[in-house]
Amino acid sequence: MGTLDGPAALRSTAEIRRRAGDLLTSARSGRSAHFTVDDSRIGTVVEFVSSLTRERYPDLDIPFHSRWRHVEAGGIDRRAELDARLGDVDAAERARTHIDLAVMSVLLDAGAGADWYFDEPGTGLRFTRSEGLAVASVHAFFGGVFSGSQEKPLRVDAEGLRLLDSARLSTAFGITETTPLVGLDGRLQVLTRLADVMAARPDVFSTGRPGELFDHVGGGTRDVRAHDILTALLDLFAPIWPSDNRIHGIALGDCWRHRDVHGPGATDGWMPFHKLSQWLTYSLLEPFAAAGVEVGGLEDLTALPEYRNGGLLLDSGVLATANPDAAQSVWAVGDEFVVEWRALTVALLDELAPLVAAELGVPGLPLACVLEGGTWAAGRRYAAQLRGGLPPLTIVSDGTVF
Repeated sequence: MGTLDGPAALRSTAEIRRRAGDLLTSARSGRSAHFTVDDSRIGTVVEFVSSLTRERYPDLDIPFHSRWRHVEAGGIDRRAELDARLGDVDAAERARTHIDLAVMSVLLDAGAGADWYFDEPGTGLRFTRSEGLAVASVHAFFGGVFSGSQEKPLRVDAEGLRLLDSARLSTAFGITETTPLVGLDGRLQVLTRLADVMAARPDVFSTGRPGELFDHVGGGTRDVRAHDILTALLDLFAPIWPSDNRIHGIALGDCWRHRDVHGPGATDGWMPFHKLSQWLTYSLLEPFAAAGVEVGGLEDLTALPEYRNGGLLLDSGVLATANPDAAQSVWAVGDEFVVEWRALTVALLDELAPLVAAELGVPGLPLACVLEGGTWAAGRRYAAQLRGGLPPLTIVSDGTVF
């Protein structure tokens, strides 16, 4: 096996689905040490997700699940404000700027913790969790926090990211002793590594901006595949993830060990997810589309295996833990229990999505829209009703997975 074969295989969403499907089959047959599956609850979940989707999008004009939905928190079109600040630039440069913002904002997006919030200047609105992180990142972007050029504040570049420290990021995000943000150091480390990655690849990032992904993937063409965007992100950004998971010395990113996952050679025992990279891919669809580039193959992307989608399955009773004390335990991201929970989430949402689309009367509705309508919001609704918004499981995170 060549040194790139293992990591390359684990960067395929087809392989994510195959391995997740194997774990779901195992759980359904009673062979899982961690979970049981109650298929009789699936109909209830489909009805709940469909009802919530109609509540949130009565005309069923459902946008993609992406970081831009959080940027629009409170019904405010902050992207329009960005465009107004940009002024008269061409479509490609506008796309690069939107990608700059999306990449930075997604990399800062992970569980914020229960005590953090952001009071938006100008509106007086208070936001928490993912919406708060998105709104805070927009205002930091407006303030030039991620740019190394005072003359060009509306950008993210390697020089600007290298100037970041925890104090500056804390100020930008309104972090205090009473409003701590979980995983701040992990997020800062990811941004610093992003700067290093871009500086090391001047053939792609000639000016050190993540927005140059637009040109690298094919922004000058009329047709790009979603998996092409994901592949570029995984190939270029693999070194930014702090995980020590490696094959042949090559960083795997969001891939974790599970004894019942099988594959060829060195990939045996590894369960890939690439949640943040796929979240970022979803979030880049709109900048490409706005520049006149049609992105096809949306069905290649998987559901996002995080605590809202996964929480929906636990809270609805589709999944149950074999250990009744699991909810009282503290888990690590790499624990086999968590790995399997995430894998079952991917596989089950693949089954749920077409059922929700049929219930809504919109056959062929993309998974990206079902997630937005949808499953993520339903997981949050359950969490709010049952635990004041807290996830069903306690997972120690460095801010780069959950």
